[in-house]
Amino acid sequence: MTSLSTDHPTKAAIPRTWPTWSLATQFLAAGTLVSVLAMFLVGLVVSHLIQSAITKNAGATTALYVDSVIAPILPDMRTTDQLDDSVARALDETMRQSTLGGSIDFFRLWSADKAILYAHGEEATARQSEDEALLAAMRGEIATRYEDQSMFGAPQLVVFYPLLQPWTGEVVAVAELHEAATALKRSLEQALWRSWAAVALITFAFFLVLSAIVMRGSRTIDTQSIELRQRVAELSDLLTQNSELNTRLQLASERATALNEKYLRRLGSELHDGPAQLIALAALRLDTPALVDGTKPERRRNLAAIKSRLDEALREVRAVCTGLVLPDIEAADLPEILVRAVRAHEQRTGMAVALTTSGATLALAPAAKICVYRFVQEGLTNGFQHAGGVGQEVRETCDHGQLTICVMDRGSGFDIKAPRPQSLGLIGLRGRIESLGGRFKVGSSSEGTILTMTLFL
Repeated sequence: MTSLSTDHPTKAAIPRTWPTWSLATQFLAAGTLVSVLAMFLVGLVVSHLIQSAITKNAGATTALYVDSVIAPILPDMRTTDQLDDSVARALDETMRQSTLGGSIDFFRLWSADKAILYAHGEEATARQSEDEALLAAMRGEIATRYEDQSMFGAPQLVVFYPLLQPWTGEVVAVAELHEAATALKRSLEQALWRSWAAVALITFAFFLVLSAIVMRGSRTIDTQSIELRQRVAELSDLLTQNSELNTRLQLASERATALNEKYLRRLGSELHDGPAQLIALAALRLDTPALVDGTKPERRRNLAAIKSRLDEALREVRAVCTGLVLPDIEAADLPEILVRAVRAHEQRTGMAVALTTSGATLALAPAAKICVYRFVQEGLTNGFQHAGGVGQEVRETCDHGQLTICVMDRGSGFDIKAPRPQSLGLIGLRGRIESLGGRFKVGSSSEGTILTMTLFL
């Protein structure tokens, strides 16, 4: 007990090391404690039951002796308040000569009104007249108790036996016997030791069986835990590889977007420097005096028609070049990019566009800047072509690392599910935005159309 009460480090270390114990170790620790406590409690209950059973059996034997030997000596107790000398001598003779009487250390006979009619044995006058067992016997119950240490210095079996009227069953007297219980004590001790041994053996066997089951299950769980950790490690490696591949894919998409813009810029420059210049030169040559003959009106009309078509083609080529070639936006911030896209559209179409920005200066990658510019450019162009540029507006918000840009108009809208050959630009926008890990959404109703792009910064 001293080591348990002073070994504070060991007690403090148990809660910290418990979570790391295996299932079998935890069961052995907890199961041992529970089994010992259960064995102790069951042993106490069984011991009490055995002692009660043996005591009652011994009391029944003594009561049978009183009923068969002592009761016939007594007179009719309903008509007699005290015993005469002949009855007292008969009782004394019975106590001295009978086999059971020799083991009785103390005997007393009580009347129904709790008066002592007869007493035999040592210290008879010192006994208390009030006793719960006596009261129970007065009610017609046989009361038995075992006293390991009594006033006689040895274990005793105390029995209170009610004497009943044969015909009415009325309690007319109570016999109190104190019998020497040395043999009964040995029997009780043997029975208790056997019961404790049986309880301990059964508990130990039960614990061994449960331990075997738990240890087998613990080994299975440990094996499965190792396999599970291996699978988790493999999945973690795969997730890491997938994340790396996703990053590489996004970088490749950004490089492809930038490279595509370079190709578009190169194509615009070549269209401007090549076909556009040739068309312009052809238009100028048609105005030379050598080709213009005022005497032939039909020829002059044909040349004017050719020149008109060449001028129209030149305007279209220059418009294409303007759309293909991006302004210098690599060094521009987000508000400046939006302003440039809106102003370019206004100059090209002559329609006013409302612009609302959050004013946030974000560090965007070149591919993201190109994507924002192309989205606004394509959205405004579609709104001008299909909605007449009515109520066009661009809104930009930035919240919790999420950039959202909306391009809206107040046109008649269109059916999103219906196939539209001219929606090739929207398809390209969706692919461009999703390649950067963003989202693209189209909403349209009779009140207008809204295009939304979202980039996660």
